[in-house]
Amino acid sequence: MNRLILPLAMLMTSPAFAKGWGNVGNQQEEKAFSWTDPLWPAFWMAWTPATFLLFCTLFGVIALIGILEGFKYKDGLERKGILGLTTTLGDRLFITLLGTSYIFLAWLGIVGQPLWWPLGISILWGIFCFRKV
Repeated sequence: MNRLILPLAMLMTSPAFAKGWGNVGNQQEEKAFSWTDPLWPAFWMAWTPATFLLFCTLFGVIALIGILEGFKYKDGLERKGILGLTTTLGDRLFITLLGTSYIFLAWLGIVGQPLWWPLGISILWGIFCFRKV
């Protein structure tokens, strides 16, 4: 009798254990982080982590320049650079951002990807603008 109870008990409990294993194939697989997947799929603009970081950085730099010109450099820190223009910090930031967009657009039009080289060129352009323009 004891010999029959153990196999019978194992057969009776196995459907309970199998219910949990039956859902293993239905589980969603975890996705890796992607810079190009939208943050909010139903939103009107394709806010990816990269565009969100770009706009946050852009607005942060504009705010920093505004604070510097408002408190530390009240006269605007004007100077005449090699282009012959009298510029303030905000002017130099605008020239830097405008040049950076042209650098990236020209690179994409002529070379394509990857975009690490135009990033380096843009950083050098920004340093040049803030030091010499």
